[in-house]
Amino acid sequence: MDPRTNPFTPGAGTQPPELAGRESITENAETALGRVKLGRHARSQLLLGLRGVGKTVLLNRIDQLAAEEGYLSVFLEAPEDRRLADMLVPPLRSLLVKLSRVEQAKDLARRGLGVLRAFASTFKVEVGDVEFGIEPATGMADSGSLEFDLPEMLLSVAEAAKAANTGVAILIDEVQYLSTSDLGALIVSLHKSDQKGLPLLFFGAGLPQIAALAGDAKSYAERLFEYPEVGRLSEAAARDAIRTPVRREGADIANDALDTIIAATQGYPYFLQEWGSKAWNTAAASPITAADARRAAVDALKHLDQGFFRVRLDRLTPREREYVRAMAELGPGPHRSGEIARLLNVNVTTAAPLRNNLIRKGMIYSQQYGETAFTVPMFDEFMRRSMPDWQSRAPKLATRKRRGSRKGK
Repeated sequence: MDPRTNPFTPGAGTQPPELAGRESITENAETALGRVKLGRHARSQLLLGLRGVGKTVLLNRIDQLAAEEGYLSVFLEAPEDRRLADMLVPPLRSLLVKLSRVEQAKDLARRGLGVLRAFASTFKVEVGDVEFGIEPATGMADSGSLEFDLPEMLLSVAEAAKAANTGVAILIDEVQYLSTSDLGALIVSLHKSDQKGLPLLFFGAGLPQIAALAGDAKSYAERLFEYPEVGRLSEAAARDAIRTPVRREGADIANDALDTIIAATQGYPYFLQEWGSKAWNTAAASPITAADARRAAVDALKHLDQGFFRVRLDRLTPREREYVRAMAELGPGPHRSGEIARLLNVNVTTAAPLRNNLIRKGMIYSQQYGETAFTVPMFDEFMRRSMPDWQSRAPKLATRKRRGSRKGK
């Protein structure tokens, strides 16, 4: 069929043509935004899930909902080894400038700009050509303690927003890359804002371990956040994610073709977009058939292997590749660390630095002590395709010959 009218969008964080199966998450976010704007309590949210399940898509949708509610928002992606202070100062400066144009918020916004400038100076944030146009506040957000200064700075922003009858939404993707001190200071900020009834909400997204990271940073985090789990789609939602966009274009797809795609993708949203896109381009005419879906699988897997999977493998050292290949030998996981070490023929202590590096790189995660799983769905299958000749180094089990006893005469 005509690739120009292909409705599917297999991109990083790209909004799919049908956001199926995520209604409860978006509805809860919309309710929280509405409550906080009215001065009522609502919890911030941390979306937990593997790669390719649509967490970034959901954050973008929540950002849209915030805009519809009249919020001012800051949307960030946390890269590895970058401070939260460096990321926050430029967009918050722009936000406060907007608030300074609202008559009833003018004075508080200018005060906020002074606090922000003091914060930027204290933490040596390089803001390039950004001008504050105001002197730094004295004795505000300038102690040098992030856990003390970040709340003061964010509260000054939220106070200006309240005066303007609006709210502030901070959205951060890849939360697992925030340092413990940054995450802890952010949690303290949200806690203090909540106590004061200020219109500040946080929506974060990251790998499954961020719930534990938040708890480690501050013990009360479990009472401060909702933790929606973003996983694979139900069979009904997966069918809607494929069939609805196809029908909007005046075409159709056979039920057995849907069965083939859902079985191949296991219901993971990014993979559904890849398979749907390739099935559309493969089909000569409507309806898309099971044979079309099977032929499309070859192109879909090739594209994933060369892109989605490969870019993650290329970040790994040879020893780290050995570790994840041993994991793949055991299946999708989770797996005990001792089992992985056994296949590598090393002890758990020797393998621990490799495991820790892979967790830091976001390749694997551990939700329970001693267990490890891939952050990328179906990565075990890719590793077996990528390193087909890999051999376990686990020692062979020695077999003892049984000696029969001979009775004496």
